[in-house]
Order: sequence, then structure tokens, then C-alpha cells
Amino acid sequence: MTKRTTLAAILAAATLSLNAQKPMTAPKGGKAISDELIGIFFEDISSSADGGLYAELIQNGSFEFNPNEKDGWGPTTAWKMTRPGHSLGKLEIRMTDGIHPNNPTYLRLHTERVKEFYDYKGWKGFGLENNGFDGISVKAGAKYDFSAFFRNIGSAKQVRVVLGAPQGWGKDPKVLAEATLDINSKNWKKYGATLTASEDCTNAILQVLVLNTGDLDVDMISLMPQDTYKGHGLRKDLAQVLADLKPKFMRFPGGCVVHGGGDGFWNTYRWKTTIGPKEQRVQQKNTWGYHQSVGLGYHEYFQFCEDLGMEPLPILPCGVNCQGTNGGWSMRTQAQDAAPMSEMDEWTQDALDLIEWANGDPATSKWAKIRAEQGHPAPFNLKYLGIGNEEKITPEFTERFKYMYEKIMKAYPDIIIVGTAGPGSHPGNPDLENGWKLAGELGMPIIDEHYYEPNSYFLNKRQYDSYPRDRKTKVYLGEYAAKDKKLIDALAEGLYLLHVERNADIVAMTSYAPLFAKKNATNWNPDMIYFDNERTYPTCSYYVQQLFGLSSGQYYYGDCVSFEGDEAGVEQPQADVHYGQSVILNVKTRKLYVKMVNASADAKKANINLSRFGIKKNAVKTVLTGKADDENNYEKQPIAPQKETIKAQKKFSLDLDPYTMVMLEYQL
Repeated sequence: MTKRTTLAAILAAATLSLNAQKPMTAPKGGKAISDELIGIFFEDISSSADGGLYAELIQNGSFEFNPNEKDGWGPTTAWKMTRPGHSLGKLEIRMTDGIHPNNPTYLRLHTERVKEFYDYKGWKGFGLENNGFDGISVKAGAKYDFSAFFRNIGSAKQVRVVLGAPQGWGKDPKVLAEATLDINSKNWKKYGATLTASEDCTNAILQVLVLNTGDLDVDMISLMPQDTYKGHGLRKDLAQVLADLKPKFMRFPGGCVVHGGGDGFWNTYRWKTTIGPKEQRVQQKNTWGYHQSVGLGYHEYFQFCEDLGMEPLPILPCGVNCQGTNGGWSMRTQAQDAAPMSEMDEWTQDALDLIEWANGDPATSKWAKIRAEQGHPAPFNLKYLGIGNEEKITPEFTERFKYMYEKIMKAYPDIIIVGTAGPGSHPGNPDLENGWKLAGELGMPIIDEHYYEPNSYFLNKRQYDSYPRDRKTKVYLGEYAAKDKKLIDALAEGLYLLHVERNADIVAMTSYAPLFAKKNATNWNPDMIYFDNERTYPTCSYYVQQLFGLSSGQYYYGDCVSFEGDEAGVEQPQADVHYGQSVILNVKTRKLYVKMVNASADAKKANINLSRFGIKKNAVKTVLTGKADDENNYEKQPIAPQKETIKAQKKFSLDLDPYTMVMLEYQL
């Protein structure tokens, strides 16, 4: 082949590539829909943050655990004193003159004896040991950044930092990596070292040993893998499994976490205390019964959204706490408390300052300057802001929501406010009706609906077919799931999402919930993704969500697929019908997606007509199939999508096996 021919071939390929990405005009017959339909909802439930997505490997490195979080907890929870080589000393818990008022608790290590006796085998010193979150998992050759704040008292000290593999009771650990630090600062100072693991270990421990007698203060002990998602401190495999969903937005930080869940106003999540240097953040109880370090705070949430190309959807409290506080769900009128109206300016200012922090100019804005100082001078371009999380729509809630809404809209009219329809968003629920009434009065752009139901609901109900089409307010289905994690549950959710796509002119966004759950630390079932310290375990529902996330678009076509035995013109799925279809066109990427779900025990034949689209010669076929009761879990993962390239056809029939989802992807 000549150089000229080669150049011509390259130019032709480049031209084809450009044409493939050039936006197109949608053929007639399509309905304009939301292309942000599939997102994710991250709440720190079931240890999703600390010990999960947040890559920190040390538990309670700040010594801020306390009995408010769990009976018996305190500053040394997750730590134990260690004194190899017959060393002696004591630990003192102190709260005066700490690193920062927001992080007051630290430990003083008083080392009384460090010597090399007759049986010395390389181990001596007095200090601390931490095994992370049920063991520290390290990989051979991987680098881990150790850091801690120390304050020396008296003569300079040496501190040995050891990453080790336990060898059993009474035996010194096997050294996987170590470093020695010279500590001489009389004031709090951050010291660090890089540890490179010599071999794989799933249950490693970290030891911090003082090698000289005297007193040494320590706080904020940390061990972070260098290899995190895009270098931003998140566990790589957990972040990647979310990236593979192709979500268009992320709602955070809750959920019940937002308004303190069962604990009251004192435990409300306040975004301002989760930004800035980590040693200055306010750690607090997690409403699901454990501690949250807020190492994964608002800056990290926004950065993750940017890294995945998602729109951030932060949810702020609105001066009303959860009606479920301290058993309130079982009370006849429910135990909702409201802040005095005289205090609502504070709650409102938090929202205004968040917008400024996310979008403002560091040269003119105090809050934007804080963002820039944390390493992000460019704005995050916040578009959505949620106010409230499934609060009961009482007169007290309504008054406070209106107050915040009107103040925010006056200051930032371009921000899209997402309101709430309360818990249990089905027709006939007074909270749903009151929430929609409030939305209509305010002209609210989006309202957040929540419901968790048995798979029979998602198999049979088509809630949005009957919603009015003339309302200004769109729906965000912010929390939903079938109440199990078998294949039939996932297919029921998929069938329901086909009906949501058909109604995506009024449903703008959806997010399955909950997202993550850690093995042996699970508060809620089912969840989309289970994990342990080593790997992820995606459920059947994960793969259904992934297919919908991959197939986003701007136009829905309901007349391209019909099923044998149906009357002409029927767009499945209809109510009580357990099979259905959706055809989605993405004019930006010039891709067409045909999705079909058969959640019944009988095979179905689909007749497909894509004549109006200029499809290319090949298509990608993805199939998710199995037995109705198949389930992905820690022991086995029988369900995963299978892909193949097939010859594209404009008119053809396709047999759908029982309990199957199929997606066909075409390039136009």
C-alpha cells in the first residue's frame, strides 16, 4: 500500500468518525424526553463512605468516636495499645489544645520504657495498632501514603510506622512495609511517609510505635492508597463500578442522613462542616448507627460528579427534622419537629452559600475562595439543588420550604429546585397530594417521589401513564426498588423503567436506592451493589440499571416494536402486562437503542421495524437472562450481561426467552 493510499484511508476513517458524532435530526414520530433519566443516589448507609467509597484505610484515625454513635464507643474504638519488646507506657485521651476546635480529641502517648532485652528480635516501642475496617487490604508493590499530626513534648522522638501481616497471638507481625519518622516539632505538624507493600495481604494492621521515652501527642492518623480514582481519594473499584453505570447525575448526601434521621436537629448534615482541610471538618454520628468522618465531604462529592460527568444534586435540610425521630414512624401523627421561623434565615443562608461555593468567583466570593483553596478554582457549575428529603408535608414544612424556595429563587433564578413529595409517593397518599399542591403553587421545577415495593408493584403498575401532561413540575423518582434482589425483581424494575421512559416527558430523573452495602455492615436490603474490602458484587438490578444508563437519549419511539398477540398500536408495557419495549434515540451520539424486557414465564416474539432510521450494517446485542429466582450474591454471580455483534436489520422478528432483557444498539 502506498503512503498516498494510506493517507486517504486515514482521512476517510476520520471523516466517518466525525460524521458518526455529528448531531442528527430526529425522524418523525418520536417524543422528546429527558436525557438525564438515569442517575445514582449516594447515601452513607451500610458503611458506603468510610470503609467503602472513601479510600481511607484507617478507622477512627481522628479519635472522635463517641457514645452518641454507639454504646461503648469512645476515642480508642478500633485501636489497641501495643508495646512490643517489653516496652511500657500509657495512653491518655485529651481534648485541650487540639489541632482544631472542630476536631478536639487526640491521644498522648506516654512512653516509659523502650529497651533491647536479651530476646530482642527487632521489635520495640510503645504505641497504637489499627486493623482498619475488618482488616487492611494491601497489594504487593502498591504504595500507601501514611500521615499523622504529631506534637512533641521534650526531647525529639523517633516513630516507627509499620504495615504488617498478623502472625498470631504472641508473635510479632510480618513486616510488609515500614518507615521511621523524626518528630521534633513542639506544635502540631503533619508528618508523612510512603509505604510500599511487599506482598498481598487482606488483613494487614498498622502500628505506630514511639521509640523514645517521654510524651508525644498524635491525631489524624491516615493510610491512603496512592492509586485512587483519578487521584481524588476514592476507592478505585467502587468508583469504577459507578462510572460503568453511565449516570447522568448524583444525588447526595441523603436520604435520612440529610435531616438527622432518628436523632434530631443536632445530627443534621450541614455541608459547611464537611469542606476544607480534613482536620478541620466536624465529624458526627451517622444516622444509620455508626460514625462518619466526612473525609468524603461536599468537595469530594462535587469532584466525583465532575470526574464522572454527572450533574451534582445536593440535598439540603429545610428546618424540619425527620418525622421518624426516636420511633416517630409508629406514632399516630408522627414526631416531626420544626425550627422556629426566626431561625430560618440561617437554613436559607446555607443554601445560598452553597450555590456561591459551587459556582462563585474566588476573586469576589468568600465561599468560592474556599473551594479554590481546596484545589478547584474553576466553578462546579451547580444546576440542581434539592431542599428536603421525604419529610411529611405538614403546614410547618410547607411554611419553611416556601420561605427557603422564594429566597433562593430571588437570589439565583437559574437554579433548578428539587422539592419533595414526602414518604410513600403513591396516589391517595396525603403527603403526595400535599407535595404536588405545594409544587403547583410555587411553580416548582421538579418534585422528588419515593417508594419501595414488592416486585408485583413494578410488574403491574404504570403510575405515570395517568399523570397530567400540563403540569409545569416534572417528576424525579429519587428512591425506588423492588424489595428483593433476584432476577425477577430486577426485570420488574426494568419493565417499570420502560414505562418511565415512555413517560420521560414528565419524569425527568430516576435513581435506584440504596446504592452500596458493605458485607457484615448492611443496614438495608436490597442494595444495588454489595462489596467487601476486596471486590464488588453487582446485583441483577445493577445490570438492568446499567443497560438503561448506557441507552440514554432525547427521543422515545413507541411504535417500532410490537408483540405477537397484541392489538395493533398497543405500546407495551401496559398495566398487568409483564413484557414491554422502548426505543430511544440519542441525536448527540447518533445511536439508537431498542430495549425489550420479558418478565414472564412464557417466551415472547417481538416484531421490530426500524425503517425510519438509517442504521449501519452491524449492531451490538446485549442479553441479560436466567431463572426468575437467580440471585447474585457473595457466593456466586450467575447473572451478567452477554454481548455479541450481530448483523443489523431494519425489519425483523426476535424471540424473547422467559425472564430476559435484551438491548440492541445501533450506530446511525
